[in-house]
Amino acid sequence: MTEKLQGPARAEALAPLTASGWTEVEGRDAITRTYTFANFVEAFGFMARAALEAEKMGHHPEWLNVYKTVEVTLSTHDAGGLTELDTKLAAKMDALA
Repeated sequence: MTEKLQGPARAEALAPLTASGWTEVEGRDAITRTYTFANFVEAFGFMARAALEAEKMGHHPEWLNVYKTVEVTLSTHDAGGLTELDTKLAAKMDALA
């Protein structure tokens, strides 16, 4: 099982993600970000590419797509909060966007 990120390791892992637009979810040990694309096709294409990466990692996002926006929330449920899997998937999603 993956361990929850805590202390300095958590702060270090979150620093580049907060700089790119990720925020911590209030009342929950998770991070979230909304991506906005030019249109639905680009948003859906991003989701398809991100889904393939998530499947390779065995770690899947919570997400919502409305037209050209994709809202993503990441947390590792079996660890009870934010882990390295979440930060790696967030960085991968940033690269894909």
